[in-house]
Amino acid sequence: MNKPLILVVEDDAPVRNLITTTLKAHDYRFQTAAAGEAGVLTTASQNPDIILLDLGLPDMDGIEVIQRIRSWSNVPIIVISARSEDSDKIDALDAGADDYLTKPFSVEELLARLRVTQRRLAAMNGDMTGRESVFTNGKLRIDYGAGCAYLGDKELHLTPIEYKLLCLMAQNVGKVLTHTYITQKVWGSSWDNDIASLRVFMATLRKKLESEPDSPQYIQTHIGVGYRMMKVE
Repeated sequence: MNKPLILVVEDDAPVRNLITTTLKAHDYRFQTAAAGEAGVLTTASQNPDIILLDLGLPDMDGIEVIQRIRSWSNVPIIVISARSEDSDKIDALDAGADDYLTKPFSVEELLARLRVTQRRLAAMNGDMTGRESVFTNGKLRIDYGAGCAYLGDKELHLTPIEYKLLCLMAQNVGKVLTHTYITQKVWGSSWDNDIASLRVFMATLRKKLESEPDSPQYIQTHIGVGYRMMKVE
């Protein structure tokens, strides 16, 4: 199977060269763009499998790039940015990013994120053997075959990581899953950055899942430990 085509949208030449050298060393196919507009046009013309996107681009903010691409494509977008505040991550995720990697980053962490994204793509393309086809819990319904989740009659518009988190919680209803367990399952690692990202993703997932996030019905936080999906009658 061919490695996925990865589009690197990064204006900082040393960072761009580090990423592309890493991709080349691991036999990934890649293309580059040094500005947001070029990134959008390359996405439209080359149909990459994964996008690695910097937010601080010379012609437009990366958030706008995400929004423009999301208007017609669900290609996985991994943000790689020096912006490390939770608010920056939430803005990117709300715009439609699938993952967020903070600079400076290690080559090993970048490769791990790519592997996880590849596995997630394979799973969402129907590799769901060994599971019941539909999960229900109260008004929540997950159609594993279709890769979709619903709350009542309304489809939840989830990013791939939000969907994977929701599925992981659903497969362990009533169990407290530790931060380490979740990050290992979702990212394949337990770096501090992963646990920080987990908090952000859980916050965005709750906004979509819970009618009252301050009084959660489905996902309960166990402070300092992890999260648990509660059984809803």
